[in-house]
Amino acid sequence: MNQTMTDKAREIASVTLEGLTRGNGTSFMHHVEAVAAIVEKEIGLAREAVSTVYLHEASRKHPELLEEIDRLFGAEIGQMVLGLNRISTINPRDTRLQAENYRKLIISYSADPRVTLIKLADRLEVMRSLTDCFPRNDHVKKATETMMLYAPLAHQLGLYGIKSELEDLSFRILQPEDYRLITNNLRATENERKSQIARFVKPLETELGKAGIQYELKSRTKTTYSIWRKMQVQQVGVDEVYDILAIRFIVDTTPDKEKEVCWQVYSIVTQIYEPIPERMRDWITVPKASGYESLHITVRAPEGTTLEVQIRSRRMDVEAEYGIAAHWAYKGVKTEQVMRDWLAGVRKRLQNPNQYLSIPEGDVFKPDEIYVFTPTGDLRQLAAGATVLDFAFDIHTNIGLKCTGGRVNGKMSQVRDVLHTGDVVEILTSRNQKPSKDWLGFVVSGKARNKIRQKLREEAGIQDAAGREMLERRLKNWKLEPTPEDMTQLLKHYRIRQISDFYAAIAREDISLQDIKLFLLQEKEKAEKPEAGAGPAEQAEERTRVKEGDYLVIDHTFGRIGYKLARCCNPVIGDDIFGFVSIKEGIKIHRMSCPNAARLMTKYPYRIQKVRWRDTVASAIFQITIRFTAYQEAGLAQEISDVIGNLSLNLRSFTFSGQSGKISGKLQVAVNSNKQADLLLFHLRKIRGIIKVGRE
Repeated sequence: MNQTMTDKAREIASVTLEGLTRGNGTSFMHHVEAVAAIVEKEIGLAREAVSTVYLHEASRKHPELLEEIDRLFGAEIGQMVLGLNRISTINPRDTRLQAENYRKLIISYSADPRVTLIKLADRLEVMRSLTDCFPRNDHVKKATETMMLYAPLAHQLGLYGIKSELEDLSFRILQPEDYRLITNNLRATENERKSQIARFVKPLETELGKAGIQYELKSRTKTTYSIWRKMQVQQVGVDEVYDILAIRFIVDTTPDKEKEVCWQVYSIVTQIYEPIPERMRDWITVPKASGYESLHITVRAPEGTTLEVQIRSRRMDVEAEYGIAAHWAYKGVKTEQVMRDWLAGVRKRLQNPNQYLSIPEGDVFKPDEIYVFTPTGDLRQLAAGATVLDFAFDIHTNIGLKCTGGRVNGKMSQVRDVLHTGDVVEILTSRNQKPSKDWLGFVVSGKARNKIRQKLREEAGIQDAAGREMLERRLKNWKLEPTPEDMTQLLKHYRIRQISDFYAAIAREDISLQDIKLFLLQEKEKAEKPEAGAGPAEQAEERTRVKEGDYLVIDHTFGRIGYKLARCCNPVIGDDIFGFVSIKEGIKIHRMSCPNAARLMTKYPYRIQKVRWRDTVASAIFQITIRFTAYQEAGLAQEISDVIGNLSLNLRSFTFSGQSGKISGKLQVAVNSNKQADLLLFHLRKIRGIIKVGRE
């Protein structure tokens, strides 16, 4: 009966969705089948939920099917389909990117907890196929939604495996450089970790055997996202994260003795290896709020390395892996009562989230980023501290120049008001608005600052010309011909640095022409009676640097073997790097995030050499290559040049070509550290029209 029901639901979906394709041209049914497989095989729901997956996708395009679904499949499945259809209409801006708001919307649309689990399965499939099936412009938006809404929800419901996978898939999109750095490092040290485990476990196996303890040994490496979070919290490099590698002892014993045996294993481990007391965690005596039970201890091996050791019983391990689904997973059966108990637990966690362990939202985002919405629901990424005016310039330059304020979450706001992640922002403009100099004091984006300065220069140019004409006409009437020295003294008198600002002040009538006349007559009298000891103004000495090539200092760990910077990734001071021993050119220095790093580390691990920068390097200049793609926008090349100029960097070459409304370009820029390179990339990404930009 159930099998027939699922087949019938699949048949309805196949007919209804025939001809529909995804972004890569594949049939949309591939998505539906994949979600159904996750619901059944990975989450463990019964066939009613699997049937709901097919019927939900069919009825989204054809709402008239809902009555037929109720008739053919019953009210229970009909209500789940309706709930899923409602949840699919949620716009992320309705939640302000807050998991709590999202959870409340889900509950309001459907009381059946299976609906939430199906929605999580749907998002997991979307993230697995994101880069293949969705346009590039959607990648960051969907990854952001996943990290801030779906991963916390999966964690709250005890779906820890799904939560970790969603985090890693989002992290790969949102922080590609950091993701590649960590994965390359893990590949490079994989063989070393295997050897380390073998050496570590050997003496423990002997002692555990003598004690007659039955156990299973597992080892695992932290996910890239969890490693990155450790790096951010502890402010350390990937090599300094304590517990990248963990060894788990899963003991087989009766329930009444499981704690006793776990502590017995703990005693054996700490007798052989030196424990680090401050990193000991006892979640057996007092389990976590989520019910998690385990002993965690970090120990120091004889060679000085540290490992995390986890000790738990078989029951504890199953519950840790499956969360609230552990009851049926541990017993190996899925009775109706077990399933009802499990779903009751899901409902309880949805309705009472504060009783269970929660995780910080948005950890994947750098502290210098926020995410806000347009009124239509489009997601925009801005720098932390960005204001309403920054948002206006991010939408379009002309909107920024004419911005008079905005509505943030429906409330009137000034141009200088600071925005926060999840805000919905509407911009107000006026054709009579003009930028003022004080705008530069509160905008934070490079684009906004550059455009404001450009407009101010245009306005100043008009005033400059008008003021110059006014002064020259009056000087002619006064029959005065001021010398360059007179003009210099005028600027000093009015405390103005630029002659253009002086002329603009005259046009604005901030400086009186009669006062200028009086000052010039006084200077003329002084010239006829010069003071003794007066000398010419000092001139700044122009310094010329003599460069014989980019200069790099690396620790002297290579003896007399030479080294060169790899041209494929052009490392600079501050980059995480490694050395590759080439056949003819000595050691080539590559960035850990180099596109070739994974291949070199995997294929030639015996030729990898650890290197690092010397702590102090003087006057180092490096050339980096930056590639970008962008939509064809008027003035794009000038904006890029302005960004480089404002950062006082030397642009060595700039080439680009375009077709089909898009531009591909390459910049070669001289920098002195990766901090300058990162700052340049940060500002380039803010330019309107830029699709992708990164170091080569």
